[in-house]
Amino acid sequence: MDTLSYKTISANKATVQKDWVVVDAENQVLGRLCSEIAKIIRGKHKPSFTPHVDCGDNVIVINAEKVRLTGKKMTDKVYIRHTGYPGGQRFATPREVLVKNPRGVIESAVKGMLPKNRLGRELFTNLFVYAGTEHPHAAQQPKEIKF
Repeated sequence: MDTLSYKTISANKATVQKDWVVVDAENQVLGRLCSEIAKIIRGKHKPSFTPHVDCGDNVIVINAEKVRLTGKKMTDKVYIRHTGYPGGQRFATPREVLVKNPRGVIESAVKGMLPKNRLGRELFTNLFVYAGTEHPHAAQQPKEIKF
């Protein structure tokens, strides 16, 4: 019988190849940018993707404060958090979040697109967001990616 034999190869922590990439968030739409970042962090762009392993790349996001939101989301969207005390629910718009913590908008969007388990928490540590154009990861020789 002439058939090809295929083997499914699962990646593991020892065999996975992790790269470093830089993404410029200037004038990028928030949701579209973050979905691509989440794909890269998860490793879905690689042929050796394995769902239960951290096989994605490390992503550095620069110019986080210059990200764009479409429509009236900059004033109408609401981020909700709770202090832990009774009556401690707090609300903030993206404009307020960008002023206080420019990384917060991108970090919360990407975090919401990752799995909600211990793998997702580990994957989130592969994201590095910076407000300006400078980042301290030059030694890793990251490649620049355009979306």
